[in-house]
Amino acid sequence: MTTDQTTETGGEPLLIGPLLRRIAGTKATVWVETAHAAQVEVRAGDAGGRAATFSAFGHHYALVVVEGLTPGSSTPYDVYVDGEHAWPPADYPYPRSVIRTRADAEGATTARLVFGSCRETTQHATARRLPPDALDAYARRLMRDRDDPEAWPDMLVLLGDQVYADKTSATVRQQLKERTLPHHGVRDDVQTYDEYTKLYLESWRDPEIRWLFSTVPAVMMFDDHEIIDDWNSSAAWRADMRRQPWWAERVMNGLASYWVYQHMGNLSPDLLQDDALYPKVAAAGDATAILRDFASRVDQEADFGHDPESWKSRQYQWSFAVDLGRTRLVVLDNRCSRVLDPAHRAMLPAAEWSWFLSQAHGSSFDHLVVGSSLPWLMPPAIHHLEAWNERLSASRRPRVAAFGEMVRRAVDLEHWAAFGTSFEALADLFRVVGRSSTGPASISVLSGDVHHSYVARAELGRDVTTPVHQLTCSPIHNQVPSFMRPLMRVGWAGWAAVIAHGLARVSGARTPSLRWRKTGDGPYFGNAVATLVHRDLEARVLIEGTTPDGGLDVVADVVLTTR
Repeated sequence: MTTDQTTETGGEPLLIGPLLRRIAGTKATVWVETAHAAQVEVRAGDAGGRAATFSAFGHHYALVVVEGLTPGSSTPYDVYVDGEHAWPPADYPYPRSVIRTRADAEGATTARLVFGSCRETTQHATARRLPPDALDAYARRLMRDRDDPEAWPDMLVLLGDQVYADKTSATVRQQLKERTLPHHGVRDDVQTYDEYTKLYLESWRDPEIRWLFSTVPAVMMFDDHEIIDDWNSSAAWRADMRRQPWWAERVMNGLASYWVYQHMGNLSPDLLQDDALYPKVAAAGDATAILRDFASRVDQEADFGHDPESWKSRQYQWSFAVDLGRTRLVVLDNRCSRVLDPAHRAMLPAAEWSWFLSQAHGSSFDHLVVGSSLPWLMPPAIHHLEAWNERLSASRRPRVAAFGEMVRRAVDLEHWAAFGTSFEALADLFRVVGRSSTGPASISVLSGDVHHSYVARAELGRDVTTPVHQLTCSPIHNQVPSFMRPLMRVGWAGWAAVIAHGLARVSGARTPSLRWRKTGDGPYFGNAVATLVHRDLEARVLIEGTTPDGGLDVVADVVLTTR
């Protein structure tokens, strides 16, 4: 640990954490970052676990598996570092951190998922006058209502832009001015692993967030800003990035830090040793070289994902699945492993798509939830513009293709609609699953990214009896520019969709095989957090926006099932 970081945190043995990450049956994982190499122990009543830290780039981490928990219990826990009590602090003003296990008797059918995306650190609030942080507001309410079983979520699902490597706060920018490495013209962007750690330290030590993460299990998936805006939007974009002298180091450190801070905790306690990387890292002591090599290799996925031989040379799978009673959540990587060859563009490579199909089929769940950082269903007019742009950018005429690429990057035309084959493949999958006699009672796609919130219902055909919805909640703490709001509203207008569809057809883009419509009012443009609730065969989503005084107010309450 560097001297300046130890000073910043007052010499605390725990720099970040504990973060309660996954609960499976009678086991749970607790993630921590410590100030030095240590033995970390978690005690939760009669349950507990311990692990030695591993180091990466001079920082120290542990993922402790807690075993022996009682089903259906709520147990306070303590963290010890080298035998010394480290959490909670003696003067901690917040409620005790607890591990709440599900009862999950056979046939348990209730699940509550809280989700959202795009959270800039609260240090941005003064300079940019952002509305209150929705996750802070949610944490404060949960503290107040923590004894109400109806208020307690099963899991937080954070769908991208947990940190912003390319939009840093004033505090981080000041720290970056002190670096000795060349910045190559990206003075205010993070470059090194140590600089990435400053983003997490700044964001996750927010007191309300630190408490929330210590007591509600969370899974996370990256989007572009964990690395850089427009990350992996196209093959041409990647070619341009490779020519930048700072890119190789930037993406390597971004992926290595993402794996440590976010993805490692997504792994189920029962499957940790089956992961392709975790056992090597945990056993290495100093895992710096392992993580450097790993991150450099996985960054290359987008370069060869179209090759049939990529099945044999698959580097890593960021996508993962979680079962909560009769709810199955499948969270997809929408960024790192994209297939970007213009003739084979796809949101996921073939091997990972095959895995996704295996998770989406089955009779062991009543509700299928797909976590996708990027919305599958966009406002229809914007969808058609993205389809038009994909065709334009693939033109054999260099000037036309260059124009299409310029537009793509300028206005972020890179969602599922810009990967037309994958968009239709997802629709086909939902048709097959939704018309099956053993299909789920609901299918929901949870997304963020677009800095506004809405609910949309897909119309996949009369024989598809399962309702399919796009649930978009973004941002948690950010803001869409005012001039963009009317454009996003117009995106839902029928006349705008007709014009954009005509433009797409002229370019040769395929007409979507489905229609969709927004349900309820909206879209909503403030900071928000959403809750998806499953009870028996019923599904409902609640979107709550922040109020000026830092509270939460309902902006959408939609029943998703018709059975």
